[in-house]
Amino acid sequence: MKSTGTLMVQGTTSDAGKSTLVAGLCRVLWRQGLSVAPFKPQNMALNSAVTADGGEIGRAQAVQAYACGLAPHIDMNPVLLKPNSDTGAQVIIHGKPLINMEATVYHDYKQLAWKAVEVSHQRLRGIYRYVIVEGAGSPAEINLRENDIANMGFAEREDCPVIIIADIDKGGVFAHLVGTLALLSETEQARVKGFVINRFRGDITLLESGLDWLEEYSGKPVLGVLPYLHGFHLEAEDAICADQPINPSDVAAQVLRVIVPVLPHISNHTDFDPLRLHPSVELIYVGPDQVIPAADLIIIPGSKSVRHDLEWLRVQGWDKAMTKHLRYGGKLLGICGGFQMLGHEIDDSDAIEGEAGCSQGLGLLAMNTRLYAKKHLTTQTGTFCFQGSEPVAVQGYEIHCGVSSGEALCLPLIHFSDGTPDGALSIDGNIAGTYLHGLFESGAVVDQVLQWAGLSNIAAFDYQQRRDQDLDRLADTLEQHLDMDAIFGLLNADNPRMNKNNYKREDNT
Repeated sequence: MKSTGTLMVQGTTSDAGKSTLVAGLCRVLWRQGLSVAPFKPQNMALNSAVTADGGEIGRAQAVQAYACGLAPHIDMNPVLLKPNSDTGAQVIIHGKPLINMEATVYHDYKQLAWKAVEVSHQRLRGIYRYVIVEGAGSPAEINLRENDIANMGFAEREDCPVIIIADIDKGGVFAHLVGTLALLSETEQARVKGFVINRFRGDITLLESGLDWLEEYSGKPVLGVLPYLHGFHLEAEDAICADQPINPSDVAAQVLRVIVPVLPHISNHTDFDPLRLHPSVELIYVGPDQVIPAADLIIIPGSKSVRHDLEWLRVQGWDKAMTKHLRYGGKLLGICGGFQMLGHEIDDSDAIEGEAGCSQGLGLLAMNTRLYAKKHLTTQTGTFCFQGSEPVAVQGYEIHCGVSSGEALCLPLIHFSDGTPDGALSIDGNIAGTYLHGLFESGAVVDQVLQWAGLSNIAAFDYQQRRDQDLDRLADTLEQHLDMDAIFGLLNADNPRMNKNNYKREDNT
């Protein structure tokens, strides 16, 4: 393999564990003092993050960067696709949105997108000793093989080794692995250097005969069987995790119920992970055709298609449920697109997020929003406070095309460090909104929000500490259950005798 220092993780299906394995390998290498960075050539997701230089990348790559002790960078995910309909998506290249494009057109565009992928990978290879690459979906999607840049197309062009991971918890793991391998070309099969089986629970001795068969049949080694990690948390690339991975003994005596409606184009739902994991919070995602139950706080999340999701919300009858919720003394918070919905009007005359037009908002805050082609992408720091509370530090990021104006903004929720205000709080103090994603990662902000929503006895919880603990737990698991000598051998194909014990400590840049 020419691309020594680059290793690619592909999966038999979506959600097989690619993002998790890449994050874990990044953490293992970083803990050994080795210079490493994550990379995903092409990502399709509505969970995204903003880099320090104002670019937008997939949220999973931001988490993987954190595992490496790095700040997120646009080169870690040069092509990001954000679906805004069943057949189309916004195309983001090197952190900047270029155009909304139908899927059939994008397949022809991939040759140009490849240039961005190649440039970013080479830049990372010029800085970091190791690059751990995440594939997308499955490499065996026959209909997507032409001009592929996300899986084997990348591996073939960059000539790097591949390991394939499969989720045994879904069932059919041997069929997934053998079938995936069978659908690859001869050269692609040759660059598959081993399998990883993910999320195993039970007696490993009952699996061993199957592992022996798989290795004999495929000619590929099983590099490890990873156990099912109960209570493990890693921010999702896209899919919503409705589980609340905490121990029952950790649940506080007093709990606040928080409801988040799952909009068709919900974006950055990772905003709510700190609440979902909080021992003083019962967070419930409410899906289509479900009734919004009684709650203390309803949070309207971000959306990639605000007007469409607002109309869908009305069809569900959730607007009436929110009105009733407020009448009974509940609190309502909108974030980004959810904030825009709280106003009187959303004007998309330029067809930024879909068909051109103007929609009536929920009318709960005295403001209007106009969508513009230029997307606002920035990281922010500042202070957060409800009226009558002490300001606390907050940081996060903004991703939106809308510009809001109106009387409601005269009572902001946040004051950024550059002097600009953000968000709004209603006169009666029951409704609030902000454009800032990631605000719940601050424990002091969470405490204020929970107090505002009616909770007086709040259990201590540090989300940043929890994130680090879970990444270290993941790295410990990989070191115990993966053949790390084989992994290091693949990363150093020019010198296969080198293993993890031969390396000198390096500084990440």
